[in-house]
Amino acid sequence: MPSFTLPVSPMSRVPRAPWLGATLLLLACGGEAAPDAYGNFEGVEVVVAAQTAGPVLQLTAREGVPLAAGAVAAVIDTTALALDRQQLQAQRAAVAARHAEVTEQLRVLEVQREITTRVYERTKRLREREAATAQQLDQAERDHRTVLAQLEAARAQQRSVLLDGTAVEARVAQARDRVARGVVTNPIAGTVLATYVRVGEMATPGQPLYKIAALDTLELRAYLAGDQLGRVRLGQSVTVHISDGAAGLRRFTGTVSWIASQSEFTPTPVQTRDERADLVYAIKVRVPNRDGVLKIGMPADLTLADATP
Repeated sequence: MPSFTLPVSPMSRVPRAPWLGATLLLLACGGEAAPDAYGNFEGVEVVVAAQTAGPVLQLTAREGVPLAAGAVAAVIDTTALALDRQQLQAQRAAVAARHAEVTEQLRVLEVQREITTRVYERTKRLREREAATAQQLDQAERDHRTVLAQLEAARAQQRSVLLDGTAVEARVAQARDRVARGVVTNPIAGTVLATYVRVGEMATPGQPLYKIAALDTLELRAYLAGDQLGRVRLGQSVTVHISDGAAGLRRFTGTVSWIASQSEFTPTPVQTRDERADLVYAIKVRVPNRDGVLKIGMPADLTLADATP
């Protein structure tokens, strides 16, 4: 086999995992250029947490098992919350009864107001004709003012009851929401990566229950040198390679979805002090994973095509 010299890439100083030496050898033997960047696959992971307190009654999420979006992932016992809701519903019924009572009282006082108003007006006319005494006029005025005061007090009581009813309605809605949150629904379609609770354990609000990731598309986080940035654009297609054991390299087509705006030091592990001082830019490449070959954490390299202006 004739001797050859590998092309020098701007990323030659970026640290490589041990398997990348074999990757470069295979690419060179195949007449291909050295990779432009190296990295590892990541998944869009979501940690689902409990939103209410109580024992875990059911846990549908299982590690390594796909779970559809909207599926019931866990059920938390909310018996205590349901009892609180029933108590609040009883308070709501009591407030409604008080409101009906005050409304009926207002109706009676309105009738009394009409009667005392007529009596007072008639007594004033009689007093003007000297057909009624001053004492009779005072009594009619006193009765009229008393009914008016009672009517105003009843209206204030009605407003207070209405406010109490609004507050109880809000508390009932909150209790209903807390009870509903006892059923944990899965937010995204994906594969469960880890579970953090078991059936029978006590869950608290904010406590992680399980972690899920959509594995149909993974992201390759790779690192480019500064002089390579001119060759990459958002939405650009790149070629991604992974090691497929004895079969050699397997190719995938990915799309650049993110480019870092700031540089960072070469990520560990590093091999020399010079590499530790190098500055690189991170990018993310979305790669379809239709057959499930790609795994989170798997190393890969990529080759850039010339970016379209």
